[in-house]
Amino acid sequence: MDSTSPPTVPAAFAQLPQASRGRLHDEPESPTRTPFQRDRDRVIHSAAFRRLQYKTQVFVYHEGDYYRTRLTHSLEVAQIARSISRQLGLNEDLAEGLALAHDLGHTCFGHAGEDALDRAMAPFGGFDHNEQTFRVVTLLERRYAQFDGLNLTWESLEGLVKHNGPLTGPKVIRAGDKPVPLTIAEFCRRFDLELTDFPSAEAQVAALADDIAYTNHDIDDGLRAELFSVKDLLEVPLAGPVFHSVLKAHPEIEASRLIHESIRRMINLMVNDLMAETRRRLGDLAPKDVAEVRGADLPVAAFSDKLAADERELRRFLFAGMYRHYKVNRMTAKAKNLVREVFEHYMATPNCLPDDWRRRAEALDGRARARLVADYIAGMTDRYALGEHEKLFDISQRG
Repeated sequence: MDSTSPPTVPAAFAQLPQASRGRLHDEPESPTRTPFQRDRDRVIHSAAFRRLQYKTQVFVYHEGDYYRTRLTHSLEVAQIARSISRQLGLNEDLAEGLALAHDLGHTCFGHAGEDALDRAMAPFGGFDHNEQTFRVVTLLERRYAQFDGLNLTWESLEGLVKHNGPLTGPKVIRAGDKPVPLTIAEFCRRFDLELTDFPSAEAQVAALADDIAYTNHDIDDGLRAELFSVKDLLEVPLAGPVFHSVLKAHPEIEASRLIHESIRRMINLMVNDLMAETRRRLGDLAPKDVAEVRGADLPVAAFSDKLAADERELRRFLFAGMYRHYKVNRMTAKAKNLVREVFEHYMATPNCLPDDWRRRAEALDGRARARLVADYIAGMTDRYALGEHEKLFDISQRG
């Protein structure tokens, strides 16, 4: 990754650990780690983080060992976010922790699983993976004696909640967004995350590092799965010029090296564009502290208009050529049916849930039971969901 010498002191607009607003549940500070290092470590040691190893994005886990999982994706996002934050004088630990935590709420079977769970939950308020991530870190992880969740700092929770910018108010970027999810709204009554403002620059960088990672690894995975070819990419904005440049410099290069060299150049291109545009915006705003970053009218971290437009065209290509490829459609349809059937079965017969979940489910009904069942299914890995479906519907399988 191209870079210059990292700043030796934090930027004025960085989120300083000593200025953290603390945690919902007070705890003694660590003598060896900053609050954001502690947040990052709690994410790494969580059960939800370990399960990401067997949660996939496009391909189901048994389709091949090479394809990205949610875990490898999160590690890639963390590396990019950490490197960019270092160059901009931001807090690397906060950015890294957010990058590692951002996918904790994703379901089995990637977006197919989320779509199926959202449809099943439609009568009960729907399902959203960003809200589910928040549920994981504030409610569902049960490791500590004094509280549920991970008791992350205000700054980490803010960054996870505002993954796509403010959730309410005049600064909302995405028109037509849903109302503030119930879990987040209820939590904010106790610990206000200021949903009308932007998050820290670290959180903004982590969100864009996610875009960089998934755009590039989807190209890599799609090529290796032969859902499309390098020839198909050559006329596509952003990717095409990079592949052309590698082929021009190395006409006889083998396919695997061509893919790797082109992907690494695309990542460099996107990272350098992001840093240049972010520096330009920070120069215009000249924030004196992180509060002025949050209070700005626009995000401070962004791609240039040209690169953002090219990336949208590339995503359109991937949508048609990869996410809607008939091979992917077949697996997506099966995954959606599996999630729907498991959800309906647990709703109708909660005594089929494991004992700790069963006791809670049998005491609930309606929306509350649906939310509990969704929590259970969302935590499943691909292989666990496949096994559960067999146990529930194949009479030859032992329960």
